[in-house]
Amino acid sequence: MLAFASPTFLDFGIDRDALAPSHARRTTVTPDFSQLITDHYAGLFRFAQSMCRRQGIAEDLVQQTFLQWARQGHTLRDVSKAKTWLYTTIYREWLAIARKEQKHPVVEFEPEIHGGVDEPQDEPQVDSQTLQAALDQLDENYRAPPVLFYLRELSYKDIAETLGLPIGTVMSRLSRAKDALRKLLIQAQTA
Repeated sequence: MLAFASPTFLDFGIDRDALAPSHARRTTVTPDFSQLITDHYAGLFRFAQSMCRRQGIAEDLVQQTFLQWARQGHTLRDVSKAKTWLYTTIYREWLAIARKEQKHPVVEFEPEIHGGVDEPQDEPQVDSQTLQAALDQLDENYRAPPVLFYLRELSYKDIAETLGLPIGTVMSRLSRAKDALRKLLIQAQTA
């Protein structure tokens, strides 16, 4: 009978760490932040600009990505994946901006279409304390829809899901809340 040596006694000159699964070889040293910026800023900027086609937003996306790295980069187990992490993060940041722009598209102000600046305003101008006081006076059912719509920037559908109401009810409560708020704010200005 032949006796076989145990694998622990064999030495074929192979680095056992190289054969270990990748999750066993994870590096724990966080890359130098300034080196990471030097290595990836230009590529991230070009990627962001190709997505949004606006220089200012592309710059903001890259800055937000590096801010996320500063906050969470230490949690990355395999630092060889830093580049992938950065590109994934910038893409997710862009998706968040794109969703917000889709819900609330930016409209360029054109005086001939939208009216002049010197037109009298029908809406009362108030500070945040006066607005909060007026909101507090609203019935509880009418308070949540305007807060979610105007301050939290949720869509009618999102508000309906949040409050567990049909979309039509949300729209009607929002309309009634705006009318009631307008009256309360006009009363507050004349008082």
